[in-house]
Amino acid sequence: QVQVVESGGGLVQPGGSLKLSCAASGSIFSINDMGWYRQAPGNERELVASVTGAGITDYANSVKGRFTISRENTKNTIYLQMNNLKPEDTAVYYCRIDVPPNGMVYWGKGTLVTVSS
Repeated sequence: QVQVVESGGGLVQPGGSLKLSCAASGSIFSINDMGWYRQAPGNERELVASVTGAGITDYANSVKGRFTISRENTKNTIYLQMNNLKPEDTAVYYCRIDVPPNGMVYWGKGTLVTVSS
């Protein structure tokens, strides 16, 4: 069994910051890509940021320069530092991991981020 658990969401004012965490545990020998996705009401789930096992990162254009993804391989954990938050960043943020050798995908249950004054 593999568990993926997100934490760190909450209510923040525009311009504020939040840091999300995602920890994977269970029957995991290694993890390939890890990433953050988000889904706002009425919208499809979209990629926010991802990081490979080698540390190569990718970001959605809408968050470049404001969000930073980081990874601790020894803890099977990723983080998402979100700065200068905007109301349009409001969404449920999900963590996704890809596990070798078959690329099995696991998702967390999500953590809600609300940006509002």
